[in-house]
Amino acid sequence: MHVFSNPQHLVSYLSNPLAQIGVFMAASALMIWRLQAIESKGFEGTVLGTLIMPYCSGFANLIFAFVMSRSGGKGSTVMENCIVNNVTNLTLILGLTTLLFGASAAQKSTPRTKKMTKGLPAANKLFRLELLFTLIALFLFTGTLWALAKDGVLDFYDGLVLVGLFVFWQVLHVFEILKNNVRKNRSFHWSIAFDLLLIAAGAYGIYVSVDFLVHWVSTVKSPYISEKDLGWLSGALMVLPNAFIALYYGYVGRQDIVISSQVGDGHICIPMCIGLFTLFDKITIPGFFQIGIYVIVGAAALHFLFIALMGRLPRALGVVLVGAYGVFIYAGVVQQ
Repeated sequence: MHVFSNPQHLVSYLSNPLAQIGVFMAASALMIWRLQAIESKGFEGTVLGTLIMPYCSGFANLIFAFVMSRSGGKGSTVMENCIVNNVTNLTLILGLTTLLFGASAAQKSTPRTKKMTKGLPAANKLFRLELLFTLIALFLFTGTLWALAKDGVLDFYDGLVLVGLFVFWQVLHVFEILKNNVRKNRSFHWSIAFDLLLIAAGAYGIYVSVDFLVHWVSTVKSPYISEKDLGWLSGALMVLPNAFIALYYGYVGRQDIVISSQVGDGHICIPMCIGLFTLFDKITIPGFFQIGIYVIVGAAALHFLFIALMGRLPRALGVVLVGAYGVFIYAGVVQQ
């Protein structure tokens, strides 16, 4: 309590990078907490994981791209951040969640009544189709980025294409929510405004912590940490909120949200973060870009195959996904 009773001591405490990581985690937890409440107020299921949660778990990546755009010439760092984020979501996080909870992608918790049992197959089919649709969008976004990057540089017009694709994807989901609410004769609850205020407070906390950590890594004198590692370090840090989402919803049996939230967070990075950055500064494609794209597409293809055929991700797939993450780290860090 003595630290927080003196403003100077508080400022000194918050100047510690570990404290700022704590601020980042607390702000992310605040956002996720209120997002969970929003599910019962007009947003639900896969739409929650695709449209709402990625903005919170992926908000740090947007802030990182904004902070990097102020420096100029940091496009490769932003690309590293986004590739590391997407690869980690699709391999390590989904792999570990699959091993821990069986990652039953289209299965809810065991129904207790006969009525719920009758309704479950239709819900499972709906969730499966929505997940497959989300994965198709991932193929489209990643493939478009790969095609635009063939000349080694992403410029302003490439950014317009990427941002336009993302906006169109989000508009589709907004209309899906509106149609669903009309069918159920339901409207948004007024208390969403309160939730949004708390989410905004969490967003500001994320901005402050990310800005501090970027400056600290860029100026610290250490044989283990340097500015050249900023993209990898930030990408690893910014998947932590998404990992909490996956672990929580995996534990409660909502694997439709587990997978859609990880894939949806990837949509924030590719194409949104990369597209927005290139509207202000060009990006020179880093050397490990190709292996990153191959891992993302390969992991997504496995998810698509097993969800389409089995409606879930088998535990054995978790081993393959974690192994793929190890290959990516070896190729991107050890061999560089």
